[in-house]
Amino acid sequence: MMKKQLGILATILFLFTAFWTVAQTPDSFLTHKVKKGETLDWIIARYQITAEQLKAYNPSLERFGIRRKMNLRIPVFSTVAGTPKTELNTVTKDTTTFRIHEVLPKETKWRLAYQYNTTIEFLDSLNPEIKLGLKIGQKIRVPSAAFIEVIPERDSLYNYYEVLPKEGYYRIEKKLGVNQVTLDSLNPELKEKGLLAGMILKIPAAESGDFMVKNDLLIPRVNLADSLFQKKELTLSLLLPFKANEIEFDSIADTERLLLSRNLHTLSLDFYSGALLAVSTAEEIGLSVVLQTFDTENNYAKLEEIANQTEVQKSDFIVGPLIPSNFDYLSNKPTLQAVPKIAPLSTNPVALRKNVYQSITQAETFRAKMFRYLEQVIDTTHHVVIVADSLNRAIEEKLKAQFPWSITLRPEKGDYILPELADSLLIDSIPNKVILETQSFPLIANALSQFNAQNTTTRAVQVYTTYRSNAYDNENLSRKILGGIKFTYAVGFKPLEYAANSDFIEKFKLRFGKPPNKEALRGYDLVLDLLLRAAVAKGLENMPTLGETQYRSNRFLYEPETNGAYVNKAFYLLQHEGYEVFELKEWDEKP
Repeated sequence: MMKKQLGILATILFLFTAFWTVAQTPDSFLTHKVKKGETLDWIIARYQITAEQLKAYNPSLERFGIRRKMNLRIPVFSTVAGTPKTELNTVTKDTTTFRIHEVLPKETKWRLAYQYNTTIEFLDSLNPEIKLGLKIGQKIRVPSAAFIEVIPERDSLYNYYEVLPKEGYYRIEKKLGVNQVTLDSLNPELKEKGLLAGMILKIPAAESGDFMVKNDLLIPRVNLADSLFQKKELTLSLLLPFKANEIEFDSIADTERLLLSRNLHTLSLDFYSGALLAVSTAEEIGLSVVLQTFDTENNYAKLEEIANQTEVQKSDFIVGPLIPSNFDYLSNKPTLQAVPKIAPLSTNPVALRKNVYQSITQAETFRAKMFRYLEQVIDTTHHVVIVADSLNRAIEEKLKAQFPWSITLRPEKGDYILPELADSLLIDSIPNKVILETQSFPLIANALSQFNAQNTTTRAVQVYTTYRSNAYDNENLSRKILGGIKFTYAVGFKPLEYAANSDFIEKFKLRFGKPPNKEALRGYDLVLDLLLRAAVAKGLENMPTLGETQYRSNRFLYEPETNGAYVNKAFYLLQHEGYEVFELKEWDEKP
């Protein structure tokens, strides 16, 4: 009898304890779909609830146990029994399940998800009011965490990546180039939990694949090739100054000499070869392209003749002419006003008229980006030397205003720097930051060589420029010297990396007999981007809304300008190191 009474008492105590545990009323519920390898203990620990609370709202657990693909109702509590809700107003007050976090300036949901070892989706479920974004001073619920890791406002060592549904180590490595060993070492929670959708992972800053980096978070770039095509039949007119009428085809030797030098003939042919391959690529992914090619002969009369042709007027878009003055002449023709016209190759600006697209990022964009970047990486602990020729005095004055403690080093009249002057103006033991402003190749070659020679174990010298002109493309400029001074700049073109583009390079060589140069890559990237934008947006008039795209060596981000024109604002922030060229992270700009 005594045994029976004790059994009844134990049962009553168990039921009372269970009732007390689940008597709290949940504020809301989450749905959790059980994945392979997840256990009851793991789910309880993740959501910081008790087994009794979980089982109370999921009766099937008692009968079937936990199974893969089972949908569980997860109760969400803001307080424990007996804890008044008013106490939750204290930011640092912990509850059994959650704590309250006050949103600080520049905090984002993904940063909080990483900091509190959870996911963006889970934060949204706890705080429905933040689904559209956070507000400074807002008090939100976050999971309690034994260890909180705060991401620096600007993390120069790492980027961060949000894991997609059904994404494993293999797919992440293919995307970013980061293997499982590296991921596990940087993200210890992976050994306990494995990869979960929405999890924020720390990634080495040098590894970003083709992703954009915004506020340290890796964001996928627009991939138009995988988008839905609204228009599959396209016609483009390509206007290039082949100047075929000047080539004496009867003289093989003269023709060979002409094509061996860099001139309008060779520039046109290289750009044209890239455009041809771009058309073939577009056709391989389902587009039907009519390519109309015209020789402008670098002649206004010929341009007039081309502009009056009906097939040109009915084109989806026109690429060219190459020379800005010829382009401006053509873009001013009333018969072509409705046709999008793309300035393809020259760094010199063109007249911004309706339906004109300046596809080369302009010098003022690079300078603006570099001024902001220099402000972030140079401070009063650095010794700043400004080297500017007579054509860049205005830039020198602007740099002096930004860095008042800097000194100036004026080059000699013959575009060179005196070695003893460079030696006397640089300092040992503190970083020397040199800003070089010139488009004169003799001065570029001399200055970079001088500063590289000054770079020793006791003297650190790094060189920047706010505008890297085509003068830096000279083949006599040594990559070893550029790497020695960690030459840093913003530019619209990134050198092609062979390892990542070997198939493309071999395909190009097979068709044209040589690897692609800068102009051929420009022709390929520009024409392919235009075809895809026109196909996806059903015409180029809608293409700026598609965002930034990237191909082999060029990026495109069209923004509206005056008079219905558009200008490409995309760029790379590059730094030489050793014999390699690396892309640097673009830090947030100051308001």
